[in-house]
Order: sequence, then structure tokens, then C-alpha cells
Amino acid sequence: ASFLLLCFRTSLVASLILGLLLQAPLTQLSMVTQPNIVLLMADDLGIGDVGCYGNDTIRTPNIDCLAKEGVKLTQHIAAAPLCTPSRAAFLTGRYPLRSGMDAINNYRVIFWNGGSGGLPPNETTFAKILQQQGYSTGLIGKWHQGVNCESRNDHCHHPLNHGFDYFYGMPFTLISDCQPTETPEMDRAFRRKLWLSTQMIGLVTLTAALGRLTGLISVRWKMVTCLVGLSLLFFLSWFSSYGFVRYWNCIMMRNHEVTEQPMVTDRTTSLILRESISFIERNKHKPFLLFVSFLHSHTPLLTTEKFLGRSSHGLYGDNVEEMDWMVGQVLDAIDKEGLKNTTLVYFASDHGGWLERQEGRRQLGGWNGRYRGGKAMGGWEGGIRVPGIFRWPGVLPAGTVIDEPTSLMDIYPTVVHLAGGVLPQDRVIDGRDLMPLLRGTVEHSEHEFLFHYCGIHLHAVRWHQKDSGAIWKAHYVTPVFRPLGAGACYDTGVCPCFGEGVTHHDPPLLFDLSRDPSEAKPLSADTEPHFDTVIRKIGRAIEEHRRTLIPVPEQLSLYNIVWKPWLQPCCGTFPFCWCDREGDN
Repeated sequence: ASFLLLCFRTSLVASLILGLLLQAPLTQLSMVTQPNIVLLMADDLGIGDVGCYGNDTIRTPNIDCLAKEGVKLTQHIAAAPLCTPSRAAFLTGRYPLRSGMDAINNYRVIFWNGGSGGLPPNETTFAKILQQQGYSTGLIGKWHQGVNCESRNDHCHHPLNHGFDYFYGMPFTLISDCQPTETPEMDRAFRRKLWLSTQMIGLVTLTAALGRLTGLISVRWKMVTCLVGLSLLFFLSWFSSYGFVRYWNCIMMRNHEVTEQPMVTDRTTSLILRESISFIERNKHKPFLLFVSFLHSHTPLLTTEKFLGRSSHGLYGDNVEEMDWMVGQVLDAIDKEGLKNTTLVYFASDHGGWLERQEGRRQLGGWNGRYRGGKAMGGWEGGIRVPGIFRWPGVLPAGTVIDEPTSLMDIYPTVVHLAGGVLPQDRVIDGRDLMPLLRGTVEHSEHEFLFHYCGIHLHAVRWHQKDSGAIWKAHYVTPVFRPLGAGACYDTGVCPCFGEGVTHHDPPLLFDLSRDPSEAKPLSADTEPHFDTVIRKIGRAIEEHRRTLIPVPEQLSLYNIVWKPWLQPCCGTFPFCWCDREGDN
């Protein structure tokens, strides 16, 4: 009996020792399958502005190093050519019109912090899934997906309601109005019309009053009083919003608290960098997701004195070089904490560079290389083809270049699968997991078709014919460039999606991007034997795609985009909204 008891004790100890020996590798494996994830997104950066994509005059050594140490995508496509819809697609893995985040009118982005539109609370972002998987999740920088729905403090569209544990940055987007020395940018043409209308009403009122005083015009004082009241009411109705853009939109928040109103632009860059590095340091002992959403390189191109005058491309080039330095600082923080080999780093831009953004002879927008078009153009490559770089040492092969169609929406399923999460089953996810392609275990992207929208209007479709290597692209609608022959809409500053400013093509313009990436030579039935077959194939794909669309509330409707005082974030008692809590600290 004692012998049996001894054997039992020996086997029990052996089992415990074996279990402990096996536990370490399992723990190590779970750490590897839940890497830290750092997503770096530039704002309005053109694909032609980066060294590793062919620019030899703007210095971007840190971004170039990322590409050298990782995988560079040469056909990385934004789901929309503007900030709000592109970022909504990035966060949800879905075309923005599925969530109501693409426009039916000319107001194609979130226009006010005090608007009621934004990323719907029922959308599931990748941050929310990673949060459920035990990740610490942080967003530093630009949001531009709305703040409130019905009251000033409901924060229904806020990052903290979409899976982020921590937020520091702008709930809106950087605009020239944020810089007192710059010419106002927001709704510039509409503001001019409002000023003109106010002056005309005022002139009518003044004429009536003078006519009554001199007896030249037979008008009652009651009518003059009504005109005065109408003039004041009209003026206040628009000046209460547009007259205080810097206070209403140019604010900084930490979580739900407004910290600067208006923001102090001289220190914004240093604060965003400090917060990014601090988040890494605070969360180094557990898996984390950090989304650094740069304010660079959007106008007014906030650039610190250290970088002014350094590039050969004026203020825009200086701004891009400063952003590259910021990328380097974030990467250094990852290295310093010993996290390089357990961290997936991704760099991209939200859409193409803004060709029309100029002040006099100064070019303040980006360059899209050999690709036609730019920001706000739903179909042309220059508006939607962006840099896309991944680095994960020991997992992704260094120095790899992939020329397969990929999308910013692909980040969603990629990071969800890496975190061990499950994709939502109650909705269409348009993104595809990129890890097999990035690791080289498959040759082709899972995308056969990509649909290129301008607002809710389908402008173009891309078909990747994998058996032949052709990448067909059919344009059904294109913007009318003005002046004629120019490469952008310089007359209006932004190309429209519909109306007189676009041309409809039947049959569509067809290009083979594998032979003509600049979209310079449209094909026809006479020059391309497969023309009719390709157009029919793409047409059937459009029909199938449209069957997957269901009606949803329009987040960018006129009602949702207008400024509502009761929704305006305010660090004081409205309307006395001004503070500098960073300065107080």
C-alpha cells in the first residue's frame, strides 16, 4: 500500500512539473498571437509625398525604414476620398454608405463638433472588439466621427463610446480657421454668400430708414423696425456659428473633458507626441492598440520652428518631414520598451493629397505621384491610392513589395483576427484579413472587386482578374476639371460628386491599371478585345453589391451636419466656452 501511495505521489508531482513546463510555451504563444498594434495614419498625405513611394525631395527616413523592415503595399486603396467617410470605413471595415457615413449632398464630412451626425453607436469598431479581447485601446489625434447625438454630454459618437479606453486629441479635424493668422477655410464660399446677403439686407434696411426720415419713401416705422429685426436675426443666425469656428471646432479633449478651447496650436504637435509615447509606456505590460491619427499634413500645416524651412517643398514639405520625425519618435518608444518584435506597426494616409489647396503661389496640398486626380475625387487613383506599410519583425518578411489590391477596410479583420476576436456576424464586412498575403502564404488578395464611391454615388469599380493579372477599372462618373485641361477642380476647390460638375459615361471609361496606372489611355471595344466581356462582368458585380446594401439613417444629412448650440462641447457655461487646462497644468 505504501508502495502504491509512493507511486501515486510521484506521478502527481511529475504531472504538476510537466504542467508547469508546458505552461510557459503556451503563455508565450498567446502573447505572440496577441501582438501590440500601432496604427499610424496621416491626414491628406499623397502617395507621392513619401520617399519609399518615389519622392526623392521630401525626406521621410523613418517611414522609409518601416517599408525596408516590413511590407510595402503599392495598391492600397481608401474606401472614400475624404476624411470622415474614409475613417468610418477604416474603423468599421465597411463601405461608409453602409453606416450612413457617406453624403447625399455636398456636405461630405462632419462639419461641426456641435452637429448631431457621426459614427452610429450600433457600429462595431475594431477597437471595441480588441477592448473585449483584453487590449488597452487608445486614440491620439484626430477623430472627425462626431461627438454628440441629442445632448451636450451624451457622447454617443465619441471615441470612448466606440471601443477606445483613452482619447486625447481633436474630436474634429484641423482646419485653417484654427490658426488665427490664416485665411478661414471652412465653408469659405458659403460664408461669402452669407456676408453678401447680410450686407444686402442691411442696405435695404438702411435705405428704408433714410427714406422714412427724409420723406422720400412712404414706409411705416413698424416696417423699418421689422427690417432691422430681420437683419439682426439673419446675422446672428449664421454668425453665432461661423463667426466662432475657432471656438466651436478647434478644441482639444482628453477623454470626455475639453482641455483647450480654442486649441493652442503652437504646442499641439508636442502634446500629441507626448501622449502617444506615454500611452505606450503605461501599457507595455499588456497587449495594447494605439491609433495615432496625425493632424499632419492637413492645412494649416502646423509645423514647429525646428522644421520650418528644412524641405525644398515649402511649408507642406516641412510639415511632412516633421510628421516623419514623429513617426520615428513613436517607433523609438516601441524599441525602448523592448516591444519591437511583439508589435505590428501600420502606416497609411486616409486618402490622397489635396491638389487644389493653394494660397496664391503656395501649394499647401499633397502630391499623388503618377496617379490622376486627388482628394475628394471618388474614382481617380490619386484620390484613393495611399501609402500602406506593415512591420512586424520575425513575422512579416522584410523588404517585401506587394502589388495586389488591398483596402484600408482590411485593417479591421486583420487586427481582429490577430487579437483572437470574432468578426460581427450580423452585418457585411467588406475588408479582408491581410495576414496570409502579408506573410506570403497566398499569392493574391482576396478582393476581386472594389467599389469606389463619391458620397453615395458609385463613380468607379475595380476588377482584379487574377487569372490574367489584369486590373480593370471602369469609370461611370468623373468630375469635370476646371480650367479645362487641368488635373483638378481649381475653380471650386473640391470636385463634386454629382450635378453639372460631373460627366456620366455610357459605356464607362475602361482602363487596365496593370498597364496604365496613370489612367491616361481609356480603352474601347476597338482597342480592347475583352471590352464588352469586362464591362458585363463589372456590371453583374455592381448588381450583386447593391443587393447587399440596406437603408440606414443618413449621418451627413443637412439636419445632422448643421451646428446645434445644445450639442456644442464646452468647457465652461455655454456660450462662454474657453479654457486652457494644459496651460494651467
